[in-house]
Amino acid sequence: MALLITDECINCDACIAECPNNAIYEPDQEWSYSDGTGLSGNVKLLNGDEIDADEQNAPISDEFYFIVSDKCTECKGFHDEPQCASVCPVDCCIPDENHVENEDTLLKKKVWLHAE
Repeated sequence: MALLITDECINCDACIAECPNNAIYEPDQEWSYSDGTGLSGNVKLLNGDEIDADEQNAPISDEFYFIVSDKCTECKGFHDEPQCASVCPVDCCIPDENHVENEDTLLKKKVWLHAE
C-alpha cells in the first residue's frame, strides 16, 4: 500500500531526498509523473488509463508535504522499508488504507516508473 503524510507533518524536508520515486512534494507544489522517473509523454497507467506524464497536476496539500500514491512503491525494490517513514522525526508517514497494494503490484509500479 502507498504511504501518506498526516497533518502532523512539520515540513522538515527530511523525507523528500529519501524517496527513490520522487513521490513526495512540498506543500502547494504541482507534481507530474515524469518528475524523477523514466516516464515522459503519453504513457499508460498500470490500470490501463492513458495520461501525459509531463502534465502538471494540482497539489494534494497546501499545508504539509504530501505523497503521490500512484508514484509510491513503499521503496520496494530499493530498500527494505519505506525511507520516508524511517527518517520522519514525528512519525507522520503512515500506510494509506485507501491505496492498498501487494508487493507484486508495488514492484511492477517500480519497474513502470523507472522504465527507460
